[in-house]
Amino acid sequence: MASDVLVIAGMHRSGTSLITHWLRDCGLQVGERLVGAGTGNVEGHFEDEDFLRLHQQILIDKGVHPDGLHPPGAVTPSAREREEIGSLIDARNASFPQWGWKEPRTCLFLDTYAALLPQAKYLVLLRGYEEVVHSLLKRDFGLLDKRYQAKSWPYRMAWKCFYRSMRLARHRRKHRDRYLRAWLVYNRMILQTLDTLPKHRYLVVSYKSMRSQCAEVFGFLASHWSFKLRYKKFTSVYREELISRRADVAPVAADPCLLDEARQVAANLQQYLDCSQRRLAAVPIFCRPSSPAG
Repeated sequence: MASDVLVIAGMHRSGTSLITHWLRDCGLQVGERLVGAGTGNVEGHFEDEDFLRLHQQILIDKGVHPDGLHPPGAVTPSAREREEIGSLIDARNASFPQWGWKEPRTCLFLDTYAALLPQAKYLVLLRGYEEVVHSLLKRDFGLLDKRYQAKSWPYRMAWKCFYRSMRLARHRRKHRDRYLRAWLVYNRMILQTLDTLPKHRYLVVSYKSMRSQCAEVFGFLASHWSFKLRYKKFTSVYREELISRRADVAPVAADPCLLDEARQVAANLQQYLDCSQRRLAAVPIFCRPSSPAG
């Protein structure tokens, strides 16, 4: 019997780590070796290391930076790389009757996964481009802050009092458009996949709504997709103080064409989100956990 597979898809900094943490606590197998905590993800990344390394190597082989934030419009794995992906999927299917994974670069290869996993379900996480770009910039600068905090007192004071705000502004100007382009590439790939999937195989959610809709999402996974899970409240893994707040990424120097494209892609994604919201609202009461644990 084929395994039940859940592809957790979303752009970097879109809440995929948070929801994968929750799903793992609910009992979904999301990887035996997971990427641990780091700057910007102090609770852990919850990325399957095997998928991560494979995706990074494919990008390197194509001459693309392995961080996945310098992506071209499309990345097509070679026949050998496709076989490696297939072997990884086969190993997971042989080991687990239900499983899933989260690794943001998955979005760059969604057409390959759609062919290799014709019955997989897709849980898509959306987050607005303003917040994603802000979160990426904030993470970058957190790493720079950390380096200066490790220096001697005079360097720390000079950084804090004189250089920090200047470097922050310069970093913002240099990288905001690149991160916006990355958001566009990832979310265009998501849109392309959603356009080809039958409605019963995807659910699109916003990480913002999970605090109030975790029971409905859980009920959908259990009733519509037959995943065998134990219910945990999403608030058991959600820490509001770790969530980056929305920031304006449209100062005068930003590319207006990029912003127009981002608004259009966001509007198209909103249609799928609205459709999924209607499906969640129709989850029968008896499928919602009556006595939540956690």
